[in-house]
Amino acid sequence: MNRPLRSLMLVGAIVAALPVACTAQPPANPIAPPPAAQPAPSLVSGLPDFTALVQRVGPAVVNIQAEVSPRRAARGMPNEEQIPEIFRRFFGDDLPFPGGPGGPRGPRGGGTSLGSGFLMSDDGYVMTNHHVVEGADKVTVTLSDRREFTAKVIGSDEQSDVALLKIDAKGLPFLRMAPANATKAGQWVIAIGSPFGLDHSVTAGIVSAVGRSNPYASQRYVPFIQTDVAINQGNSGGPLLNTSGEVVGINSQIFSNSGGYMGVSFAIPIDVAMSAAEQLRATGKVSRGQLGVQVQQLTTELAKSAGLPDSNGALVAEVLPGSPAEKAGIERGDVIRAVDGRAINESSDLPPIIGSMAPGTKAKVTLFRDGRNVEKTVTVNELDTGLAGGAATPRPDAGDGSARPSNGNVLGMVGQDLSSAERQRLGLRSGEGVLIRNPGDAAAEAGLRPGDVVLQVGRAPVGSSSALDRELASVKAGQTVMLLIRRQGATQFIAVTADDGAKAG
Repeated sequence: MNRPLRSLMLVGAIVAALPVACTAQPPANPIAPPPAAQPAPSLVSGLPDFTALVQRVGPAVVNIQAEVSPRRAARGMPNEEQIPEIFRRFFGDDLPFPGGPGGPRGPRGGGTSLGSGFLMSDDGYVMTNHHVVEGADKVTVTLSDRREFTAKVIGSDEQSDVALLKIDAKGLPFLRMAPANATKAGQWVIAIGSPFGLDHSVTAGIVSAVGRSNPYASQRYVPFIQTDVAINQGNSGGPLLNTSGEVVGINSQIFSNSGGYMGVSFAIPIDVAMSAAEQLRATGKVSRGQLGVQVQQLTTELAKSAGLPDSNGALVAEVLPGSPAEKAGIERGDVIRAVDGRAINESSDLPPIIGSMAPGTKAKVTLFRDGRNVEKTVTVNELDTGLAGGAATPRPDAGDGSARPSNGNVLGMVGQDLSSAERQRLGLRSGEGVLIRNPGDAAAEAGLRPGDVVLQVGRAPVGSSSALDRELASVKAGQTVMLLIRRQGATQFIAVTADDGAKAG
C-alpha cells in the first residue's frame, strides 16, 4: 500500500471515530450557512382583479345568431364520421366541412349558429368573425340589455375571418382598440363571449405568442395572437382585451383534437381586423397586396447549401409569370430576408407583410442570392383571391399552361392543369386530377374551395381542365352532379347542385 493512500485511510478513520468520542462536544469547525441572499425584485405585482374591467366593457359585447336555410346547408355535406381528423383541429364553423364535432352546427350545417361580437362605434357597427355569419340568411344581434336587432352584413372577408355588421341604433356603448403591435407575450388578456350559448362568459389567461402562423387554417395573411385563454364554440367573434379594456384581437380559432378547448387559442390582431373592417365599410371587400411568389421554409440543410449563416428567410420556390416579383427580377432560389427593413424569419412571415400592403405600393425586398444580399424594388399588385387558398396550393410549372377560364359550364368552375411533380406529391397517378382555381358559387356553397383537386365528374375521370369543362358541359341548371374530390390526402364524393339561373364565370 502506498503512502498517500494510507494517509487518506487514516484520516478517514479519525473522522469516523470523532462522532463516537466527542458526542458531547460541538463540531470544532461547523459549516456556516450561506449568507441570506437578497430576494430578487418581483416581476409580477400580483394577480389582477378583472371585476371593474368587465363591468365597464361588458355592455359592448354582443351575442350573434346566424340563421341559414336547410336547403343551402344540405348540399354535398359529409357526415361527422367522414370528416378527416386533420379537419377536426378547429372548432365549430371554422372546419372546412360543416358542423364541428361535439357542438352545435354552424351556418353551413343549417339551423342557427351562435357566436359573439362587439360594438366598435356608438352608431351600431359590430365586428365579428366571417365564419360566424358566412352563408347566413338572417343575422340577429342581441345586446347586453336583451334588445335584439336584425343586422345588415356590410361585408365579410374569409381570408382575415372578419365580418362587419350594422344595426339600427344610436348611443351604444363601444370598445376602444389597442395600439397596433402593442401586444406582447406574457401579458394578461381576457375574453368575453358566449361559449355554448352562455352569454357574457369571462375567461382570462396570458398571451402565449404573437405573429403566430396557423398551418391548418387558410388565413395565411393573419399573424395570429396565441393565448391560453379558454375559448370554445360560441366565443368566435368576441373580443380579446388587455387589462386597460382595449381590444387587442378577435377570438377566432382553437387548436383541438376533440373540438373543445385544449389550452391553445388564436385571435386575429386588432390592427389586421380594423384594416379589413375599414375596407369592408368603404368598398364592401378587402384588397391585399401580392408579390407573386411561392415560398417554403428554410431548413438548416437548405440554408447551408445556399451559403446562409442561418435559416432565417423565405426560400422562393416559384415565381409566377407576369407577377410583380418576376418584373422586379426575383428568381427561384432567392431567399427573401427582409421587406422594407422588416426581418423575414419564417416563410410564414412574408404573406401577412405583403398582404397588408395596398395594391400599387412599392416595397424594398432584400434577397440573399449567390452569397450576397441583393435589393429589389417591387410594386405589389392586388391579390388574386381565386389563388388565395393557402401557401400549399399546388401551382403548375411555367411550361404547363396557366389556368383556363371555364368553357361555359353551369357551375362556373375554373380548372387548372397539374404538373407531373404536383401529381407525384399529391399521390396521384399520371394524368389524374384537375386543380380547382375557382369553384364557382354553387360548388363553393357545397364546400369546395380553391386548391381542391377534382378526380372524377360522376364516374368519368378527369385529368385536364379541358376534360373537366367537357364533363361539366352536360350539367344543367337544377341538376346535381357528384364530384370526387381529393383534399389534403382525403378523398370523398361531394354533391353539387347547379342553381337555377346560374351563370358560368
